[in-house]
Amino acid sequence: MVTFAENQPVSKAASQPTTTGRPMIEARGLSKFYGQFAAVRDVSFSVPVGQVCAFLGPNGAGKSTTMKMLTGYLAPTEGSAFLAGHCMETDRLAAAPLLGYLPENGPLYLEMTPESMLRFAGQTRGMVASLLQSRLEYVANRCSLTSVWRKPISKLSKGYRQRVGMAQALLHDPQVLILDEPTSGLDPNQTHDVRELILSLAKTKTILLSTHILTEVTAVCSHVVLINEGRLVFNGSLSEMVANAEMETRFRQLTVGGRTP
Repeated sequence: MVTFAENQPVSKAASQPTTTGRPMIEARGLSKFYGQFAAVRDVSFSVPVGQVCAFLGPNGAGKSTTMKMLTGYLAPTEGSAFLAGHCMETDRLAAAPLLGYLPENGPLYLEMTPESMLRFAGQTRGMVASLLQSRLEYVANRCSLTSVWRKPISKLSKGYRQRVGMAQALLHDPQVLILDEPTSGLDPNQTHDVRELILSLAKTKTILLSTHILTEVTAVCSHVVLINEGRLVFNGSLSEMVANAEMETRFRQLTVGGRTP
């Protein structure tokens, strides 16, 4: 039986923790309060090694806030976040080399080119020159940036800026990727390319992917975590999510009580 959000039990799958492999991303009772308002309340889940996990929810559900806490960019009011076993409040510097993070509408240096900005990012991380050059060539090709490599970022479209953000997340070859709306602003061909990139990266990396595009979930993800009004309402495999209905229908059932227009 489907259950719904606040003050009701979480969907059956949500009560079952992930047990396959070592957790690389872990939320333990994460909450974030702004005064009396709870942006996120008591969210717990884990993503094991090698899994591509979709992190879903309607606008305002608390997805970006949760992802910021998982990456150490935002301190939780309650609970803890862990990356590869490192607590993001007390051991963030040890976790940083393992993490590639693409925030929604991530900040870019608009006066720089993709090449100069990514080179600066690599130097800031302490990457040696030979490795940095090799990784610059890799991300330029994998993120399809070669045609705008030396063009000011201020002159680039939203889609190309999104690719620069993805390239920065991949530059240091992290073990864990946390991607907030990675296909935002991309055309259908670019979206297809990003999906193919995520699938290829999934062979060696653990990925938490937030998206509003439900077809993207079925294309690249094996597990689904869904929050609504700051609370966890589903945590299970993709097959469990769509066992009795199509993805869009299940999403509505879990976020608006199954009402139909």
